[in-house]
Amino acid sequence: MMPSIREQVMDLQLRYAHAIDEDALEQWPGFFTEACRYRVIPRENHARGLPACLIDCTGQAMLKDRVASLRSANIYNIHFDRHLMSPPLVEAGSEPHTATARTQFLVLQSDQSGVSKLFATGVYLDVIELGTGSPRFRERTVVLDTYGVPELLATPL
Repeated sequence: MMPSIREQVMDLQLRYAHAIDEDALEQWPGFFTEACRYRVIPRENHARGLPACLIDCTGQAMLKDRVASLRSANIYNIHFDRHLMSPPLVEAGSEPHTATARTQFLVLQSDQSGVSKLFATGVYLDVIELGTGSPRFRERTVVLDTYGVPELLATPL
């Protein structure tokens, strides 16, 4: 039996979060189409239609570069992420073989000393290509509830 569109979307989102939470960042770009867009934007800018984002990547190659720089060039606090997400609100996309999803999330971070704290809250606004293969994000807009995050935004949300 073919999984429903909602089940496919939930599976994609859970695999995405699991890859980040398990520090399998090299898998992260594979959750996106080649010609994708990944952005992290504060709620205020998103609501006003302002383009300023904290992160704005276009294309899977930019996502791969981001992972490569995280692994070899960037210096950031060593931490462990834990994603918690609501069930997605899934609707048919505006194009054939696409769906849109709206999913609330929060990300907790634990440092090496064992301190866990709330890192980010917001909503994922996704456009997902369904097609014949595995579903992939065409667009993932991460709308943060606040303008800032308590630490450096290094790993993907």
